[in-house]
Amino acid sequence: MIKNVLIMAAGRGVRMMPLTDHVPKPMIKFNNSTLIANAIRQIINKVPGIAITVGYKGGELAKYVIEYGVSSVFNTTGKGNAWWIFNTPMKLINAPVLVLTCDNIVDLDLELLHDYYVDTGKPPCLLVPVRPVVGIEGDFIFEKDNCVVELSRTNVSKKYCSGIQIINPYVLNQTILGTDDFNEVWAQLITQKRLRCAPIYDKDWYSIDTLEQLKAVKELAQTPLLNKM
Repeated sequence: MIKNVLIMAAGRGVRMMPLTDHVPKPMIKFNNSTLIANAIRQIINKVPGIAITVGYKGGELAKYVIEYGVSSVFNTTGKGNAWWIFNTPMKLINAPVLVLTCDNIVDLDLELLHDYYVDTGKPPCLLVPVRPVVGIEGDFIFEKDNCVVELSRTNVSKKYCSGIQIINPYVLNQTILGTDDFNEVWAQLITQKRLRCAPIYDKDWYSIDTLEQLKAVKELAQTPLLNKM
């Protein structure tokens, strides 16, 4: 099973101002809790190693998540979203690491995600797609036989990057040049034909990156997903 999770939580949250003038984005109130606590509570009793990246108001966020049982906090202020893969002790992990973003509201099935990873040949990086959601911007995935051939913001496909990935940090360090940008990680792996794509993840999923999206998901507060998180 997956024994390590990394939650990326270092972003400034510019599009969620003025809320993020006062608290880091992961600590925005949501469903009687916070965005990041929703993810932590799903995995805290299932995964022994939980790490997060912090940046804006990092000290405040670090104290908050440590109280929830997070085992490692990496300060990535001024660094890109993939910097931690090549510059922290995570680089020594030769095993699958589930990578999440703090703004994802998702029903996590760790066993299913692990099965995806094994069934696709334990790649250096596995993207876990969802179906496109109206109003949420991001990359569309084009793949052939589970091998990603293109990621695009303009060309539309039926598979959409969810922010959920499974990576092997040690193998990535042996496979590609170090970078602090996940876009460059993916580009190098696409060139090598080593970026894989899981089947569409049909569990409940939503992403909150703007005040409008936060309002929209709060209006879904009676859905099964939000009730059980």
